[in-house]
Amino acid sequence: MTEYLPSYVQGEWWTPKSPTRSSEVRDASTGDVVAVVSTAGLDLAGALEYARSVGQKSLGALTFHQRAVLLKQFALALTERKDELYALSARTGATKADSWVDIDGGIGVLFSYSGKGRRELPNSRVHVDGPVEPLSKDGSFLGRHVYTTLPGVAVQINAFNFPVWGSLEKFAPAFLAGMPTLVKPATPTGYVAEAMVRILVESGLLPDGSLQLVSGSVPDLFENLRLGDIVGFTGSASTAESLKAHAAVQTGGVRFTAETDSINASVLGTDAIEGTPEFDAYVRQLVTEMTSKAGQKCTAIRRAIVPAGSADAIIGAVQARLAEKTVLGDPRAEGVTMGPLASTGQRDEVLRQVDRLQAAGGQVVVGTTDAPEVRRADGSTGTAPDGAFVSPLLLRFEDSQSDAAHSIEAFGPVSSLLTYDTIAEAAALVARGGGSLVTSIATHDPAQAVELATRIAPFNGRMLLLDRDDARSSTGHGSPLPNLVHGGPGRAGGGEELGGIRAVLHHMQRTAVQGSPEMLTALTGVWHAGAAARSDGRHPFRKSLAELRIGDQIASGSREVTLADIETFAHFTGDTFYAHMDEASAAANPFFPGRVAHGYLLVSWAAGLFVDPEPGPVLANYGLENLRFITPVSPGDTIRVELTAKQITPRETDEYGEVRWDAVIRNQSDELVATYDVLTLVNKQPTPEVVAA
Repeated sequence: MTEYLPSYVQGEWWTPKSPTRSSEVRDASTGDVVAVVSTAGLDLAGALEYARSVGQKSLGALTFHQRAVLLKQFALALTERKDELYALSARTGATKADSWVDIDGGIGVLFSYSGKGRRELPNSRVHVDGPVEPLSKDGSFLGRHVYTTLPGVAVQINAFNFPVWGSLEKFAPAFLAGMPTLVKPATPTGYVAEAMVRILVESGLLPDGSLQLVSGSVPDLFENLRLGDIVGFTGSASTAESLKAHAAVQTGGVRFTAETDSINASVLGTDAIEGTPEFDAYVRQLVTEMTSKAGQKCTAIRRAIVPAGSADAIIGAVQARLAEKTVLGDPRAEGVTMGPLASTGQRDEVLRQVDRLQAAGGQVVVGTTDAPEVRRADGSTGTAPDGAFVSPLLLRFEDSQSDAAHSIEAFGPVSSLLTYDTIAEAAALVARGGGSLVTSIATHDPAQAVELATRIAPFNGRMLLLDRDDARSSTGHGSPLPNLVHGGPGRAGGGEELGGIRAVLHHMQRTAVQGSPEMLTALTGVWHAGAAARSDGRHPFRKSLAELRIGDQIASGSREVTLADIETFAHFTGDTFYAHMDEASAAANPFFPGRVAHGYLLVSWAAGLFVDPEPGPVLANYGLENLRFITPVSPGDTIRVELTAKQITPRETDEYGEVRWDAVIRNQSDELVATYDVLTLVNKQPTPEVVAA
C-alpha cells in the first residue's frame, strides 16, 4: 500500500490515522501512484501557534548574521543530498535541466541570501531605514525609521511547478527576517518539498519551530490567522483574488502577497530581422520558455509579439529549433529534453485552454494537439496515455487584438504569435496582458529599447533587454533571480518576492521612532550625535571588538592649513583645480572666499590627527562613506577631528569585524567642515602585542 505523505508540525513528523479525505499523487510520465496525501486530523491551529511561540523565540534569539550563516549551512546540507531530490523530481516530469533550475536554483537562493544578509544587514535584530531626521534645532529630538520582525508566522502556499525553489525563495528571506515559516506545497509535487524539508530537519540545523510543513489541504487556514501573520501565495489569479477577499486579510491585518499567472510577452524589435543575432536570440529564448519545465512557469513567454513582416520567419525558425533540440518523453530516458506536465489533470486543463484559444481565432502553426509520440523510460517510443504529455504548441492570431490571446493562459508548452506594425502598437499589445511578471525586448537599437521599456515598465515587474552583447551571458526571460524583484502588477498578483533585502523587509514592520539621541542609540545600536560619547584616555584603536563600545571617542588636537600645504598637495597629486591655485578665480566662485584647501587634503590630515599608528586590533581601513564637504577651509584656518565608534558589526565566520566610525572635521570657529563614516576591520579579541603591553 502506498504510504501517506507526512507533514512536519510542532517539531515532529505527522501522518493521518483515519483520513476521511485523501488524494493520490501519480508519476507524471507513467501514472504510477507515488503517494497519498491527506491532512485529516492535523492540528493546523496548533502548528501556527507553535510557530508564533517556539519559532519566534528561537529565531528571535539570533541576529541577522547568525541567521545568514545558518542559511549557508542549510544550502550545504541540501547540496550533499540533492541526488535524492533529483530522483524524486524526475517523477514530477522534470528533466535534469528542469530539476537543476528547481533544486540547484533553490539552493542558490539560500547561498545568495546568506551572503546578502551578512553584507547588507547589521549583526543585530533591528534594521535602520534611511537617514536621521532632525526634529529639533538643538539636536535633542530626532526621528528614525526602523524595521522589526513581524510577530507571527509566514505561511507559504506554493505552486506545483517548483517544489524546491518555490519553497526556498520564500523561506530564505522570512528566515533571515526572523519569521518562522509554515510551508504548504501543491499536492501534485508536494513529495519533493517533503523530501527537502526532511533533509533540513535531519541536518539538526533548524532552530525549533522555524520551519513546518503541511502536506495536503488547509481549508480552515485563514480562520486561524491573525495580525502579525503573513501569507505568500503562488498560483492562479482567480484563487489569489478569493483568498485576498477573506476577512482575515481585509480587516484582520493579515498581510497577503501574491505571485500569480500572467500573460508574459516577448517583443522582437523591428531591427531584429532574420539573420541578426537578436533574431536568433529571440527564437532560442522563445523555444526555451516553451519547453523548460514543459512551459509550466509563471514567467514563461505566452505572447510572442513580432513585426508583421517577421512572423513567417519566426514560425519557421521555431519549428526548426524544436525539431533539432527537443525530445519529448520520460525524463529518466536517455536524451529526453522535455518531460510531461505535472499531472494528467494539468494536461487536460492545458488542452482545454488551447481549445479556447483556437475557438477565438488561434491557429496551431507549430506542434499538434494530438497525443504525441514520446520516448519511454526503457528507450522505446510511442504514445503514453497514462502520462501527462503535451507537445510544444505555437498558435498564430491574425487578429492581434483578440481578447483571448491576452487573457487566456494555457499553463504548459504553449505560446501565441501576435504581430504589430509600430512600436507604439507593440507596447499597447504588451499592456493588454493586464500586468505581467516579465517582458523581454530583443533589439540592438537603443532608441527602440528605450521607447518600449518606458511604455511597458508600468505593466511589468521585470524587463529583459536582450541583444547580441548580453545574449550569451543573459540568465534568460524566465529566470527570477534572488537579487531582483520577482512579482508584477495587476493580473500578476500585485506583489513582490525576492529583490534582495527588499524581500526580507516584507516580513518586518517599518516604524517611525522619535526620541533623544541616547534612546535612538540604544534602540538601533548605532551612535547618534548628541548621545553619550566617552574618552577614557585609551585610544579606541587600541581596543578589540570585545573591548570597544558604541560611543568611544577620540578628539584630536588642531592643525593649521597653510598656503604652502595647499600648493604642495596640488603639485604632489596633480589636482591643480583653480579653486586651490588661482585666488581671483576662486574668489569669483560663489562657494569660496578665495583659495581653499582640497577636501581630500583635509580628510588625509584628519586621518593623521586621529590615527594610532602602532600594531594592534585595527587591521585595515577599507573605505569611507557618506563624505560631505560643508565649509571651505582657507589658508590660516585650523582643523580638528572627532572620531566616534558609531556601529560595531562582528563577523560571525571571521576573527574580526567591522567598525563604522563617525568622523567630524571642524574649524577654529567650531564650524562643520566635513562629515563622513570611516570603515575599519578590527580583531574580535586583543592582539598579542596589546596583551603583552
